[in-house]
Amino acid sequence: MKIVHATGIEGARQARGTVVVIDVLRSFTVSAYALAGGARECRLVPTTAEARSLAASTPGSVLCAEENALPLDGIAISNSPTQIHALDMRGKVLVQRSSAGTPVVAAVRSDHIFAASLVVARATLQACMSTRPEVLTLVASADHPEDHACARYIEELYLGRQPDLDGLLEPLLTTDRYLKVAAGQWPGFPPTDLELALRADRFDFAMPVTPAGGYLTLTRSDRQHPKG
Repeated sequence: MKIVHATGIEGARQARGTVVVIDVLRSFTVSAYALAGGARECRLVPTTAEARSLAASTPGSVLCAEENALPLDGIAISNSPTQIHALDMRGKVLVQRSSAGTPVVAAVRSDHIFAASLVVARATLQACMSTRPEVLTLVASADHPEDHACARYIEELYLGRQPDLDGLLEPLLTTDRYLKVAAGQWPGFPPTDLELALRADRFDFAMPVTPAGGYLTLTRSDRQHPKG
């Protein structure tokens, strides 16, 4: 199997084979915590207007959206795993819009697409391998150190190595973005989001993505009980 690394919407458009779209901070970490908390599914849309409309027409929905990583008026949850982790998500549908992850995954054209973050990295690789791909494309949803680190982490696992996650994440720790969040200076982005997002393999399920009536559906596929 050949592993290809790509970045952003253009990388997603050119992706081949089985495709993994990675958004660690924070979209697909939010998805993982929602599904782990009992959400039925996550519905991904590329724009805030679509997110508001879909949430309004979906009974039992929870709306999660941001623009440029900042909270939006009238939307209580700003792409924060801390906020999602604190909610009772059992039986709910999470409607998601983010600046990187949701538009990037919408640009992929493949029969096998997974959304991923560090918390589901190992399980995602196992799910990808079950598709028997000749090519596995790992798409960092943005040119951020944590997304590239997650892609390298997955590649190291495939190669049978023990990834040095601390080393892979080291470039993130000196960025202005990380330091501002860690100091509690980013609206809608609590420091606890970092703790929740940067822990690898917290959950033992993958998150396959499928089209469904004008949006993309992201569901939970446990390694012990894969969904066909």
